[in-house]
Amino acid sequence: MPITAPVTATSPSTAFERLLTIMDDLRLNCPWDKKQTLESLRHLTIEEVYELSDAILSTDMPEIKKELGDIMLHLVFYARIASETNDFNMTDVLNGICDKLINRHPHIYGDVEVKDESDVKRNWEQIKLKEGNKSVLGGVPASLPALVKASRIQEKARGVGFDWEEKSQVWAKVEEEMQEFKNEFNAEENSTIDHDKAESEFGDLLFSLINYARFININPENALEKTNRKFIKRFQYLENKAKENGKQLHDMSLAEMDVFWDEAKKL
Repeated sequence: MPITAPVTATSPSTAFERLLTIMDDLRLNCPWDKKQTLESLRHLTIEEVYELSDAILSTDMPEIKKELGDIMLHLVFYARIASETNDFNMTDVLNGICDKLINRHPHIYGDVEVKDESDVKRNWEQIKLKEGNKSVLGGVPASLPALVKASRIQEKARGVGFDWEEKSQVWAKVEEEMQEFKNEFNAEENSTIDHDKAESEFGDLLFSLINYARFININPENALEKTNRKFIKRFQYLENKAKENGKQLHDMSLAEMDVFWDEAKKL
């Protein structure tokens, strides 16, 4: 016998209750939902977050709304699974984040005064240390992609005052790292390159570039992804134009491909 679905809600609180009710129904009655565990959902959640990221970069508001719903479902799912083992439930989750926000915003819920965003971030990191974090960098997930991780490391170090004073100093560091990287290939023209050292110097160069991007308010992850998309668009134009002319890319010279590539850039 079909279960009566909860009706469409008219407020955030009732809409959230509706989702919780549906989650309970699915967990009890759907064969797929009944089998899921915290571990089985993990990779699906990561995928949903990347899909939200794609929608944000595309400025696709209907898709953003959809992906937010998918992620919300996963959050509710995790809390439901944990409630079955009496570890915690959704009420615990929500109260936990509310308590944390109140504690970490003493300039809103206390008598601490701040001048700007930097003061807020500095207080945030100091409060986290008081809460038991052993290191300012302890909150950076080990599994983050390296580019994102570098940004988060630098932001957290800045939160406790460990930072350059001027962006000109950061750019000087970029140039220094660029020269050190170049030196690995220019040191004796015919010598064997020390790949490990070259890789290390390249990493230093990337880290310094990410640092500079932070100083000029550029998100390096967003910047690189936009360049990726731009390259894909231009390359696909190149592929289509080659096809229109009855050619395969691997049979074309670089000069021939450059003609279509330049057309794509103008477009």
